[in-house]
Amino acid sequence: MNSLMIKALGFAVILVLATIFVVTKLNIDIFADSINAITMGGAIAIAVLTAAVTVKYINQMKTDTASGHLSEDNWDGIGEYENELPSGWAYTFLAVFLWSMWYGFFGYPVNAYSQIGEYNEEVLAYNAKFEATHKNADAATLKEMGESIFLVQCSQCHGATGDGLSGRAQDFTARMSKEQVLYTIKNGSNQLGYAMGAMPPMMAQGKDAEDIAEYIAGGMKGTQPASFAACASCHGTDGKGNNGMAPNLAAYDGTLLSHVLEHGKKGMIGRMPSFKTLITPVQEKALTAYVQTLSN
Repeated sequence: MNSLMIKALGFAVILVLATIFVVTKLNIDIFADSINAITMGGAIAIAVLTAAVTVKYINQMKTDTASGHLSEDNWDGIGEYENELPSGWAYTFLAVFLWSMWYGFFGYPVNAYSQIGEYNEEVLAYNAKFEATHKNADAATLKEMGESIFLVQCSQCHGATGDGLSGRAQDFTARMSKEQVLYTIKNGSNQLGYAMGAMPPMMAQGKDAEDIAEYIAGGMKGTQPASFAACASCHGTDGKGNNGMAPNLAAYDGTLLSHVLEHGKKGMIGRMPSFKTLITPVQEKALTAYVQTLSN
């Protein structure tokens, strides 16, 4: 064994010992799970392969001479030999490929560990704790909680005061504008997943549509126009949605906000995404309580 080989082996041993020392200082149990064990095995393999490859190519540089068939192409007089792909490189590539297939389809999934999965489990556990803590929250607590949620999740589009940024999004300080009602009457709606299903377009036209829009935008006060009968079949004569079967036209109730948060809604500045997995039932209740104070 020549001196170069001895030095390379010594270097590999130092790398392995240094790796073990660092892992020990960090109190990591190498054999606690397969991920740690595979990682340590990889570190040792890198140290050994580094030493072996270094020795191989330093020795090869001392003894090898140029050989093989010279390619016809050259670059500024510099030619290139048409040598075969080194077998060691090819076998190493094949081994790494086969290992990656095993690790990707069997080793990792079977172990059932995932950083994303662990994070999701922690979020679910925290949400369950949060729900248990605040399940009987009073009105003041819900309003305060709802305001915090609104400022973080909703104010970017609806404005910090809920005014809809001058009509760019839903204005929570007013139930609905005449223009919004007319737009829905003209185009219909099938976004919120209510049991009554899609509202077809052109349920009313001309003066009938104008009368309906003015009545709803005005807070459903005064004499109800006869043309509102087209709406009452789904929304009820009082416009409150037939006990959750259709959207409430009179107020922002919990059912309406729940449907919007679950399904999202298309607006003037883009589509509002679904918040179904982003907030808990208590947070939804709190957000509803706060939004209802904005319309008052």
